[in-house]
Amino acid sequence: MNEPIVPHFTLDNDVEIPAIGLGVFQTPPAETTAAVLAALETGYRHIDTAAAYGNEREVGEAIRRSGIARAEVIIETKLWVTDYGYDAALHAFDKSAGKLGVDVIDLLLLHQPRVEDFALTVAAYQALEQLLADGRVRAIGVSNFTPAILARFLPEVAVVPAVNQIELHPYFTQVANAGANTAAGILTQAWSPMGGITHYYGAEATSTFTDQTLVSIGQRHGKTPAQVMLRWHIQQGRQVIPKSTRKARIAENFDIFDFSLTDDELVSIDALDKGVRGGPDPEQPQPTFLARSIPEA
Repeated sequence: MNEPIVPHFTLDNDVEIPAIGLGVFQTPPAETTAAVLAALETGYRHIDTAAAYGNEREVGEAIRRSGIARAEVIIETKLWVTDYGYDAALHAFDKSAGKLGVDVIDLLLLHQPRVEDFALTVAAYQALEQLLADGRVRAIGVSNFTPAILARFLPEVAVVPAVNQIELHPYFTQVANAGANTAAGILTQAWSPMGGITHYYGAEATSTFTDQTLVSIGQRHGKTPAQVMLRWHIQQGRQVIPKSTRKARIAENFDIFDFSLTDDELVSIDALDKGVRGGPDPEQPQPTFLARSIPEA
């Protein structure tokens, strides 16, 4: 069987990132290596992790064990809010790079805005800018930045973020946020791209995976609702990082390049938006975030 041709987005410094990657949020360390190996075997060439996930070491181990050349795999990770500030962020890079077992991280993000101490957020990003200048990272970005936070942030920094990773799925389409990203030249990367957060945390009574609009569209194309949702993102210019630890589901999520949604289908999926955020509100202080510190090793 021929491998699918996976479209790519071009980031800063001509870094290319596949349209789909594997996310490892909430993947236990003991299951991470197998999941990443399954993804790389399937054809994924982008893995998204974070210091706060506690599985960077296993991601790096899987990439080494895969036998795939390091240059062929985009490694993305994120610094946690308790490591914000200029010097702290530089040290946080060292912690993440050490756990991953790499000298260069392809894409490094700030995981959350620290709104109660925004100066630390800016200083941490300025450290990322220095790492970029030094060639220790290939691209830098942010996560969970709303339009209001971006408007406050961008005048304070020299390098426009390459990526803004935000909650975005058919039940929470974030049109304004994605539009602000595009206007600034920032790629929107969707976390929980299939609305899993609404399923896991009960934010919505109806799961996206059983939504009749998505089910019907999938039946027309011989695809699952999950595949329909991922295709919806990619056709609208967003990068996606679906998470799974199951080999069959990892392969299913990757099997989205042999069909296209019609304009009417895209519009009908857009119309599913409920305007309900499943994750924390980035514009509000999150004291619980400060309770988590990232270990040295």
